[in-house]
Amino acid sequence: MTTEAWEAEWQPVIDAVGRDFGGGEVIAGADAVEPSALRRYLEPLEFDCPLHHDERVAREHGCADVIAPLASYFTFIAPPLWRPGNEPVFTSDERDAQPEGLGSRRFLTGLEPRYTGYFAADFEVEPLLPVVLGDRLSRSGMKLVSCRPKETSVGRGAFMTWEWQVRNQRDETVARFRNTMYVYSPHAEAS
Repeated sequence: MTTEAWEAEWQPVIDAVGRDFGGGEVIAGADAVEPSALRRYLEPLEFDCPLHHDERVAREHGCADVIAPLASYFTFIAPPLWRPGNEPVFTSDERDAQPEGLGSRRFLTGLEPRYTGYFAADFEVEPLLPVVLGDRLSRSGMKLVSCRPKETSVGRGAFMTWEWQVRNQRDETVARFRNTMYVYSPHAEAS
């Protein structure tokens, strides 16, 4: 099997697999895990697992307190979009405008060949310890764990998988997150 020129352009990224691009940055979540936030998370889902709202049941199952559902972790590791005194992050009145300086652009090495699009392709959470009421979460690390060039129906690019750690205020790793982004350039329109 021969490597095409577009695939070879991804070699610097492939060579960077295993490298942490996080620069040692620790990103703290905006808020602690607290009862009101858990209630608001659980209500629209009508998620009635007592581990997430009944302290007695949580303790009977060996937890220090009510635990946050895995799916809610992103709620508690997300930094604030904006803080008082900062410049605005919503700078466009366009429909579906995104905040400036945020989003999936973090999941890049700077070594990628020219691309014009990206989207999330996969996401995994590896739980290690329960997250309980009062915990304050942060995330760190941006390790590139794989880069697989592939031509798909939408274009030519690569599936890039990243891993980072989620820690509580005691510096215990409570989870590992992995996400895969497809970074690509669309196929040229047929004329």
